[in-house]
Amino acid sequence: MSAVLVIGGTDSSGGAGLARDLATLAHLRTRAVCAVTAVTAQSDRAVSAVHVVPVDMVRAQISAALATCAVAVIKIGMLATRATVEAVADSLPPRGRVPLVLDPVLASSSGATLLDAAGRSALRELLLARATILTPNIPEAAALLEQPPALAEAELVSQGRALLALGAGAVLLKGGHASGPEATDLLLQSAAAPRRLSAPRLLVTRRGTGCTLASAIAAALAAGCDVSEACARAKQHVTQRLQHGD
Repeated sequence: MSAVLVIGGTDSSGGAGLARDLATLAHLRTRAVCAVTAVTAQSDRAVSAVHVVPVDMVRAQISAALATCAVAVIKIGMLATRATVEAVADSLPPRGRVPLVLDPVLASSSGATLLDAAGRSALRELLLARATILTPNIPEAAALLEQPPALAEAELVSQGRALLALGAGAVLLKGGHASGPEATDLLLQSAAAPRRLSAPRLLVTRRGTGCTLASAIAAALAAGCDVSEACARAKQHVTQRLQHGD
């Protein structure tokens, strides 16, 4: 049975990070292997400490995971530092061999920095062009481009196309930080018109929804879906989890 390799940080509250990735993949009956890049001490309100795993250990974990089973998809979350970004990039299979879901975890919900400025530059330089799909929210897309957050859909589309120009195969701009009766994600691929994935905006907030979405995309890609169908399935999964209070 093939697996999804998840690379990212732990969250002691269980609300986000690898705990959420692994729970999502288990729910979707997808085997997972993992590599820990950072250990965080956090609650629903704040991040109190971050321990970055030494890069040699990150490399060793990825190597061991890839040797354990056939990895169908790789999902990357928190990377913390430039050195970790470089170590992960060096440890990945050759470009194009395994689909890569890149969730650019830049800050926690409470505002703590989870990828420093040098790390953001390295992510743009070393990982964006290897991503089958990039899954930023509105603030993350703006930060990656060093621009103000988009306020209108036309601006979002422009920023999405700018991220495509940096090499990502597809960009899913998550609409959770926007307003209005519907939460709409925009999927951009090549020169095609954006695909809108919409669901009613629910009056609930949950940490880790970005992790859930990216991991659900990875599970769908591992099951043989194309990028567009994988995003649609993942959107539906996140909506159902929010409706059920998971």
